[in-house]
Amino acid sequence: MSKLDRLDIKQLKVFQALIREENASKAASQLGLTQQAVSEHLKKLRDVFDDRLFVRKTNGFVPTPFAQTLSVGVDKLLIDFNSLLSTKTFVPEKANGAFVIAATDYAQQVVLPSLIAKLRVQAPNLRLIVRDFDIDTLHDLMESGKVNLAIAFPDYIPENYRVIKLFEEHHVCVTSRHSSISKTTPTLAQIAQYPSIIASPSRPNFKGSIDDWFSTFGLKRNVVISAPCFSVVPSYLETTDAIAFLPSKAVDQLTLETIPLEQSPDSFDVIAAWHPRYHDDPLHNWVISLLDRE
Repeated sequence: MSKLDRLDIKQLKVFQALIREENASKAASQLGLTQQAVSEHLKKLRDVFDDRLFVRKTNGFVPTPFAQTLSVGVDKLLIDFNSLLSTKTFVPEKANGAFVIAATDYAQQVVLPSLIAKLRVQAPNLRLIVRDFDIDTLHDLMESGKVNLAIAFPDYIPENYRVIKLFEEHHVCVTSRHSSISKTTPTLAQIAQYPSIIASPSRPNFKGSIDDWFSTFGLKRNVVISAPCFSVVPSYLETTDAIAFLPSKAVDQLTLETIPLEQSPDSFDVIAAWHPRYHDDPLHNWVISLLDRE
């Protein structure tokens, strides 16, 4: 058995008390131990450090030169242990290191600008990494600590993750203002027949997020373009006579024409999620508190 294996914190606290009091009885009283227990701990300490540590005098003990030197390290060690066990007050201004956020293209446009602005002001030494959201690798990245926070939609998040709702969102049907479609008031069946552009960031294909909603009316969309992200769809609309269904907050600042619908797709939640490992982390909880919620 190594010396470290034979040593415990209680013995170090006894050593510290003996250094301070130079008296076994007083040290025992201070620690709430019997004098015999203090003597047993001292015996083990002497064995571990191969030094007498304390020499008897008329009314107590006097530390050996080695014990006096050792006391400096023991004091620091016990302070460090107490620091590990104490509740730390989180101070944003002192936050450093890197915080990694995986966000959908939509969240990068709508959610992150406000969050990043607050982080830069309140925690200027904290560096941020924003990476594209990848549903296939998210769990491995978050479990390994390579991603701290995900901002996406509920269907993209593993069931055991902690989740908070940021706000409710809905799709709107849009086209460019110079499109021939913008001058019509189409039925839902006609909308399904129009050339449509979708965003399919996770798995490139021609299936969009609201295809199931169209199918409830016995309709199938005429998808002609599948884009890798929401942000490019407006540009594609400007150069084609097509339509797209986009989240409403993503088109608020764009010069697109909204097409009124007989019926609207179901609303959906935008959420922030994280691995349970971060639930009690002060930095993580502080970042979460800065997210805008409705």
